[in-house]
Amino acid sequence: VVTGGGAGIGQGIAAGLAAFGARVAIWERELERCEAVAAEVDGLACVTDVRDEEQVDAALRRTTGELGTPTVLVNNAGGVFAAPLLETAPRGWDALIRSNLTHVLLCTQRVARAMVTAELPGSVVNITSIEGTRAAPGYAAYAAAKAGVVNFTRTAALELAPHGIRVNSLAPDVTMTEGLRRVAPPGFERGVASMIPLGRAGHVDDLAGAAVFLASELSSYVTGQTLHVDGGTAAAGGWYRRPDDGTYVLGPG
Repeated sequence: VVTGGGAGIGQGIAAGLAAFGARVAIWERELERCEAVAAEVDGLACVTDVRDEEQVDAALRRTTGELGTPTVLVNNAGGVFAAPLLETAPRGWDALIRSNLTHVLLCTQRVARAMVTAELPGSVVNITSIEGTRAAPGYAAYAAAKAGVVNFTRTAALELAPHGIRVNSLAPDVTMTEGLRRVAPPGFERGVASMIPLGRAGHVDDLAGAAVFLASELSSYVTGQTLHVDGGTAAAGGWYRRPDDGTYVLGPG
C-alpha cells in the first residue's frame, strides 16, 4: 500500500515497488491521479482520504479482498502550507497535524492489525522530512508533525517488533517532483544544488530506491531508523561549499 501515491514521491515509490514485483494498492484521494498511477503500475486504485478512519478501513477491506493482506505500507501522504508561528490558528495547526501525522497512526494501526491477524511479518515505511529534525521558520506546525513521525517510527518499531513488523522512515530534503517544478522560479534547482553536498536536488527515484530497500528483506535487521535521503544536507548541518574553490564554510556566504 502506498498512500498519497497519485503523484510525486508516492508515485515514484509505487513504480519502484512494482518494478521489483510488488502488487501495489494506491490509496489516493484524487480520483484521476489514483486511477492513472494504478494503471501505470498494474495495481489497485483505492480512492481514499487517509485522514478519515472510515475511508481507511474501507480501503483496507478492498485491498485485502483483491490483493491479499498488505505486508508493506508506505505512509507517504502529506501536505504543507506556510504558517508563521505568530499567525498560526488552531484550525491551521490541526489541518497540518491531520495531513502529516494523524493518518500515519491510522494507516499503520489498521494495516499492522491485519498483518498480526494474518500472522505475517511486514514493513512500514513512513515519509517524514528533514524538517522533522531541524528548525523550519514559518512552518512550525509542519515541522512538529514531521518530528512526530520520526518519534512515532521509533515507538511503533518497538511495539511491532515482536510481530516481525519493521517500521522505518525516510527523510528527504528538496526533491524535484513535477509539482515542485511547476511552481519553482527560474534557477531554483541550480540554487538548491549549490547548497547540497552531493551537488544536486533529489529525485523521486532516490526515494524509491531507499523505500524498496526498507520494504525488502535487504533491510531485515533494520527497524526504528530514519534514513536521510537528502544528498548530505542533514550531515552538513549548515556547512556549504564555496562555488569558486569548493572549500566548506559555515553559512551560505
